[in-house]
Amino acid sequence: MAQEFSWGVDTSQQPFVEAVSVQKRIAGHADRCGSQVDIAALKILALRSLASLFDEEEKLFYRRVILTDDRILQERTSRKRTIVALLGLQRLAEFGGPQPFDVASIRDAVLADSAWVRSIGDLGLLIWFTAECAPERLGKLLKDFDLENSLESSLDGRQGRTEGLACFLAGIAHARLACRETLPDLTDIAVDTYRLLQENQSEGGIFGNAAFPGLLQQTFCNRFGTFSDQMCAIYGLTTFGRAFQIEEPLESALSCANSVRALQGEMGQWWFLYDKYTCRVVNRYPVCSRHQDGTAPVALLALGEATGQSFHEPISKGLSWIVGTNELGIDLRNLDRGLIWDSIGPKRHITNIWEAALSFMNISRRPQQDRVKIRYEARPDHFGWLLYAFSSIGLPKEVELRQHTRERADVLNGIAD
Repeated sequence: MAQEFSWGVDTSQQPFVEAVSVQKRIAGHADRCGSQVDIAALKILALRSLASLFDEEEKLFYRRVILTDDRILQERTSRKRTIVALLGLQRLAEFGGPQPFDVASIRDAVLADSAWVRSIGDLGLLIWFTAECAPERLGKLLKDFDLENSLESSLDGRQGRTEGLACFLAGIAHARLACRETLPDLTDIAVDTYRLLQENQSEGGIFGNAAFPGLLQQTFCNRFGTFSDQMCAIYGLTTFGRAFQIEEPLESALSCANSVRALQGEMGQWWFLYDKYTCRVVNRYPVCSRHQDGTAPVALLALGEATGQSFHEPISKGLSWIVGTNELGIDLRNLDRGLIWDSIGPKRHITNIWEAALSFMNISRRPQQDRVKIRYEARPDHFGWLLYAFSSIGLPKEVELRQHTRERADVLNGIAD
């Protein structure tokens, strides 16, 4: 059983991050980086992007869309990525933002089928979503899944995979925050998950990808962790600490956040792969837009709110990368199509292999334009995380729901043509 402690940092005297304060601080840092980032405009573009990723018939979002030969191709729908999009839309609605979607019908379509839940991370995301978007269904959901044995029954739970454990921990924490008085005690499963997650973190703060994978993968997965691993861990630890009023997880989250911040690229890049033993970047690419304006702000703003430590400068640098302060000097926002492109990555796979080899020899090379390219794709979870991070920052007063509805219709008509 976990004991409840008082915070190491006196959070009772620290107000929630105010929208105006966040906007001013991030914009101020962006000015010094050479690019003005209009967060409200990013949110409008995120809504337009979601419109072009929505399947009206299934009431779900496509897994992704791809630009090929000046045409947009849609992949099948994805409940998992729809859930993240809905988390962002729900948060936007809570702060009074416009809502161009029938969120209730999309939510019902998602909850109509749970067969897609195949891992501890999937289950954590579903619990998180239900806690925030349909808390009245949370009790039934927890009964339907064998929560107590879920760590042992799922492959990523047995392997101790960082991202899965962190998402599961965040889901449990959100369930406790939403319905603490009506749910069974979740302390034991939360603490077990937290302890497994801790085993993946090095003294330098970086998390490896997994603790106990198969023998052939053991060395690689235990030593190296992706950027997603770091951000999921930070958010899971922060939310766990907040929900259960435990100080220790915040210290782990801060250690990871400060290590990753120290490794951020000069242009604001959140690099792809890290060595937890040496606390160095192993592979820089791909640099993903959803990390720059989505998952990093979600995790770092939550941690800053819980601890009082500011991460506005690295967040602003990450946003500036999106709008043109990047290796290619190209704005990844495509206003004509209403999309933000997925990432900048290597043209050839061999580039990453050489970079990893040079990293082990402690040799670093600057990014070269002729070796990287834009990946012309877009995913709904990208825009869900963006909205989830920045929903507290108001949209321009002149932007009304009617305008978003018209834009959505225009985008859909353009795709159909």
